[in-house]
Amino acid sequence: MDWTAILLTLKLATIVCIVLMAIALPIAYWLAFARWKWKFLVESIVALPLVLPPTVLGFYLLVVLGARSPIGRLWTDWTGHPLAFTFEALVIASILYSLPFAVQPMTSSFSQVDRNLLDASATLGADRFRTFGRIVLPLSIHGVLAAAVLSFAHTVGEFGVVLMVGGNLPGVTRTVSISIYDDVQGLNFGAANQTALALLVFSFVVLAVVYSLIRRPWSVAAIPANPANQ
Repeated sequence: MDWTAILLTLKLATIVCIVLMAIALPIAYWLAFARWKWKFLVESIVALPLVLPPTVLGFYLLVVLGARSPIGRLWTDWTGHPLAFTFEALVIASILYSLPFAVQPMTSSFSQVDRNLLDASATLGADRFRTFGRIVLPLSIHGVLAAAVLSFAHTVGEFGVVLMVGGNLPGVTRTVSISIYDDVQGLNFGAANQTALALLVFSFVVLAVVYSLIRRPWSVAAIPANPANQ
């Protein structure tokens, strides 16, 4: 197996997962509780990577991050090298491509929180941040954990987007999925089978963890009765 590609993929998935948790949490909270009538437009934009072909998303990201784009020129002036076909480009592409896998589980969990608890917390004088930390997050922790696991696993299995934006540079942008593709192209089916089998087992474990989180009963008893006094 290509351990360099495996380590690079794990590094990419870890960074993307951490960044996505920071980005997706406020988006999911807003989608769950906002009453804006045009909210469905934001939901459609977030979910777009689910239906958009990876090559289409990768192409437009390549245009945006290319050397002739404003972002590309700023990056080149700042770092001295282009942004496209770098590890940083992989991170940006993976964040956008895996965004719905982080946002949607959390949005679903937040939406299931009893609104009466939120009203009671507000009546007791707790602000939104304290209410979120004491009520919403504990009751939705299974959705947050599922989002983290899914975003990590989805990043590990990416192919089209990372190939379009990062290319196939050993030790820089060659991920596990691209390594498998190279082995197949080179008729090295034994190595491809080993790596593919490892990803198959990994994907099964991830799904088992996610479904166990969804089905696990979470008690309200751990929530403080008076969040305003905490």
